[in-house]
Amino acid sequence: MDGESIATFQFLGLTFNTTNIISGTVAAVIVFLVVFIMSRNLKLRPTGKQNALEWMMDFTNGILRGSMDAKKSTGFGLYAFTLFLFLFVSNEIGLFLQIGWNHVTYLRSPTADPIVTLTFSLITMMLAHYSGVSQLGFKGYFKNTYLTPFKVWLPISIFTEFIDFLTLGLRIYGVIFAGEMLLKIIGGMAFSGGILNMVVAILLALIWQAFSVFLGVIQAFVFVTLTSVYISDKIEVEE
Repeated sequence: MDGESIATFQFLGLTFNTTNIISGTVAAVIVFLVVFIMSRNLKLRPTGKQNALEWMMDFTNGILRGSMDAKKSTGFGLYAFTLFLFLFVSNEIGLFLQIGWNHVTYLRSPTADPIVTLTFSLITMMLAHYSGVSQLGFKGYFKNTYLTPFKVWLPISIFTEFIDFLTLGLRIYGVIFAGEMLLKIIGGMAFSGGILNMVVAILLALIWQAFSVFLGVIQAFVFVTLTSVYISDKIEVEE
């Protein structure tokens, strides 16, 4: 990988992250194409790619049902499914394809940037709060979220919300960013001298990529699981 910094551009006095735009668009296109191809020619008796698609949907629906009532979980099924697929693809892109030129990175894992992961964290938290107000009304939502089990819990509850927002986004960022940095170090070692270094670096890169694929899946799973928990906390009334 040649890039060491991100690409940006100016528009109307604002700075936009070109790297994130390109990487996020690539991830979104991949997700769209995968779902589009797998959902063609649907049958009553699923086979092959339709089986795989339905298994993924059942998987994310199962995550939701593990945290909330089955009837309530149906309203969040599409969000959980899309979120899991996008995060999974985003986590894996940088493991297999990183593009840079003149020490500027143009393509990497979108989730290797905290702005991206914290944005998804913010979306999740906003959806959870909106769902709580929709389900319980503002008064019931406020009492259930901030005044339970005791009214004096209010400052702690507000602080907890902020901590949840940070940890949800920064956890996945830390894992993916560290994985890409290690691959970059291994890549540098491959060209630092001798054929032996190259052979060792290739072996290490293959091992780390295989392990990072597993980490990418786990991080997408954890993010969706916590998303389900946060939404459940806002819409389920504590006794």
